[in-house]
Amino acid sequence: MSLFRIERKAAGSEGRLGVLSTSHGHINTPAFVAVATRGTVRAADPCDLHAMGVQALIGNTYHLVLRPGAELLGEQGGLHGFSGWSGPWMTDSGGYQVFSLGAGKEHGVGKVASVFPGDKNPRPRGRSLVRLSERGAVFRSVLDGSWVTFTPESVIRAQRLLGADIVLPLDECTSPWHSREYTAQACARTHRWAERALAAWNEGGSQGPNPKQALYGIVQGGAYEDLRRRSARFIADLGFPGVAVGGSLGRSKEEMFQVLRWVSDELPDELPRHLLGIGSLEDVVEAVRQGMDTFDCAAPTRMARNGTLLVLTERRGRINIRSARFRRDREPVDPNCDCPVCSYHSRAFLHHLLRAGELTYYRLATLHNLRTMVRFMGSIRELLAAGRSPDRKELLPT
Repeated sequence: MSLFRIERKAAGSEGRLGVLSTSHGHINTPAFVAVATRGTVRAADPCDLHAMGVQALIGNTYHLVLRPGAELLGEQGGLHGFSGWSGPWMTDSGGYQVFSLGAGKEHGVGKVASVFPGDKNPRPRGRSLVRLSERGAVFRSVLDGSWVTFTPESVIRAQRLLGADIVLPLDECTSPWHSREYTAQACARTHRWAERALAAWNEGGSQGPNPKQALYGIVQGGAYEDLRRRSARFIADLGFPGVAVGGSLGRSKEEMFQVLRWVSDELPDELPRHLLGIGSLEDVVEAVRQGMDTFDCAAPTRMARNGTLLVLTERRGRINIRSARFRRDREPVDPNCDCPVCSYHSRAFLHHLLRAGELTYYRLATLHNLRTMVRFMGSIRELLAAGRSPDRKELLPT
């Protein structure tokens, strides 16, 4: 069974309609992959996710190794057996934690900070909690402060036990504030780690809960054209069945789209492409146009918990339900949305729940934003099926 099949290409862009085939079901692409860091999407359960049309989840190897532990998860049948989510799983490698606990602190760029900091250098957020070497990365545990070692080989062993359908090797992400020299060094180290990960993968046989796992390579290189193109060629030549694009995507959205163009130019069509950590509505449209197939991002669910609801009929694609202007608003969150939240509840009710601190709000808001992402990706696939390239002006109000 082939991992990825392109069904149709769009005219006027690199956008493509496809199908990812895993041992736990198909993923119709382009697709949004919901973030389930510790084995669950916050405030939602597997029944909710299936009902909203979510196709796949991505877990975080670093956090899952710390708690409950890869061995325990392996005993429980991996993430599928442990979590109750029967659809496709992805797991990242812990490479983002190399960044967020290291350079992210030193450079003032973190998970909640702007992905695109512009020309102004953010203020440092603290000292690095990571020690990097050719062997791998040593982290401070976020649970008890103890040192935890990740190597390319140990990450593969852990993800065998986690049992996800698509897994990623250990890599080193870079910051927009890293020099070209350091970015080149980090990129080369990521390539050496990729070779070691592949060797460990090939030696590991079918051990673990899911013997049909696929290991994606990761393209690094920051916002430097020669590094990105070189990395894309190198990773593709190693024979990975799929590719993820990670690391610094520049200091602006324009730079990110340029990076994606460089990578797409160098990758064979048959390789599925995953864009790590990007998932805003407008960014997804352009990334699809540049040939990306799947996306993961915590923003839609995090925004939901903080009061920002996605509304495809609004000019900016979102509303702040905390705003006093919704106190008496009897309209659904999005009149065109088919989720149960919009079918049964008003903006005024969601406003009240949030302002009152009711836990029900977090579930309802999360379900609505997830359903909106699913609907949005469905609209993109419809355009691609018709041979048309997705256009922001057509998908979102201007």
